[in-house]
Amino acid sequence: MSSVYHESASELSPQARDVHRALTSLIEELEAIDYYQQRADVTKDEALKGVLIHNRNEEIEHASMILEWLRRLIPEFDQDLHTYLFTSGNITDVEKGAKSESPSQAGDGSLGIATSGKGE
Repeated sequence: MSSVYHESASELSPQARDVHRALTSLIEELEAIDYYQQRADVTKDEALKGVLIHNRNEEIEHASMILEWLRRLIPEFDQDLHTYLFTSGNITDVEKGAKSESPSQAGDGSLGIATSGKGE
């Protein structure tokens, strides 16, 4: 992705243009995380390594903020982030579980785990 639109910018809604801006910015933040990580990995100077890791962590914060903006705007991001983030185990098993949920459970923010409400 780049700052170049694939469709005529004049035909895109303001929201679509904002999503494009966010996605382009997210890519840039992820690239910066990678740059800082690689540089920190190879430097022999511990002080420089600390600065580079600090800078990497700042970029992680920025990327996280953009993801949150996208999550709030796009329901599919919200649903999939709720499905996959902060889980444990095999990621594809989480996917299988999400796809086997009944339609009434999908997208309710839970992972389809029912409780009896009796402290069990």
